[in-house]
Amino acid sequence: MLPTEQIPGVYHRKVGDILVTALTDGYLDAGYGIFHSVSADEAASILDEGREPSPPRISVNMFLVRGNGRTALVDTGSSDCMGDTLGLLPQSLAAAGVTPEEIDTILLTHMHPDHSAGLLTPEGKVQFPNAEVVVGEADYALWHDDAAMASTDERRRMRYFEWSRKQIAPYRDRLVWAEGDVMPGVTTVPLPGHTPGHCGYLIHSGNDSMLVWGDTVHVPGVQVPRPEASMVFDWEPDRAVESRRRVFDMVASENTLVAGMHIHFPGFGRMIRTGDGYRLVPEAWTFTL
Repeated sequence: MLPTEQIPGVYHRKVGDILVTALTDGYLDAGYGIFHSVSADEAASILDEGREPSPPRISVNMFLVRGNGRTALVDTGSSDCMGDTLGLLPQSLAAAGVTPEEIDTILLTHMHPDHSAGLLTPEGKVQFPNAEVVVGEADYALWHDDAAMASTDERRRMRYFEWSRKQIAPYRDRLVWAEGDVMPGVTTVPLPGHTPGHCGYLIHSGNDSMLVWGDTVHVPGVQVPRPEASMVFDWEPDRAVESRRRVFDMVASENTLVAGMHIHFPGFGRMIRTGDGYRLVPEAWTFTL
């Protein structure tokens, strides 16, 4: 019988003595109207020219970080909040041979449902009973601001404010603000704009480093050649563009490996300059660890 599904979405990559494992939570199909500053027709043309999935198909990745006696997970996936093409993190984690109980640290890049809803199981129970949760203080403050919640639309109220409050509530007594060194070999990199507390995590060991850049891009086929293309999901679009340009310049100048939540799985690549712009080059498969 021919196979009917792909192999588990798990891929390992060493950063010095730290093992980083990409885990898939699935994917999300989106329309062309998710961009600011780039029209639907322009987005379709850019994707078609680059032979990218069109309409956009957005990968959703998490990254397991193991080293220095710690087991951390960068973002937690969607649980059952965002449709049946997502919510695969538990299966991916099991395929990597790790149980939720083994994870001692959750590093949230921000509190949007495809990144934080997996703090809870579909039944509403705590998914990671032994983990502290590292999150941007500005994110926590915004999603718990009643006046901000009242001033926005119904969809944002539910997905950003109500869901975030529910997901983080059981972990309140073990929250750590994302600033500075959050664990051995991992340093916070503030990237505000997509959300006020959106951040990346620089993983470093020996002479190696990798920046897990969160939602710096959602659709790399559009936002790498057109970094001014902010998203309808951005809380502060202009600030998100500013952060994206800054990160592109930094990782290109320093040849830093990046890992992205929405780069095509497994999500590793390097940014290079091309004239006045950039190109994201997926990292070749690593056969040895």
